Amino acid sequence: MEPAEEEKPVLQSFKNMNTTSFFTRNVLIIFSIVILLGVGSGYFLSRQTGTSVSLGGQNNSSKMAISKGMIVGSNDLKTFRDETEGVLKEGGKDGEGQFHLERKGGESQYVYLTSSIVDLSLFVNRKVKVNGETQAAQNVGWLMDVGRLEVLE
Repeated sequence: MEPAEEEKPVLQSFKNMNTTSFFTRNVLIIFSIVILLGVGSGYFLSRQTGTSVSLGGQNNSSKMAISKGMIVGSNDLKTFRDETEGVLKEGGKDGEGQFHLERKGGESQYVYLTSSIVDLSLFVNRKVKVNGETQAAQNVGWLMDVGRLEVLE
């Protein structure tokens, strides 16, 4: 008869294995370095001046000087392909638009405006050219979502 092979145990003991894992120590160090670099770079980028202009916030509105030729908003004229000009006035009509452009031809030619990109309140009583996207309107002839504004006067 052949000698019986010694059976290997199905479960092995982990008592003799190294208890310091690569993942616990090294991953913790790498994770800490990544967090410090992220916080550090965010801090230094926030301290740079003159890199961006925001016209939407209340804090910036009192500091901004509006001048002829100033352009604000998006440069994406493929999305904001509709264009018109007139004097920007406050007030919509029948719940549509918060502002309107007064154009030649009287009230029937007004364009009613909304915008989530440009703070239109900064340009009230100025002649402007706006680029936007026409929206479906219930009560007005032309409702536009403004994406870009240029000050003409």
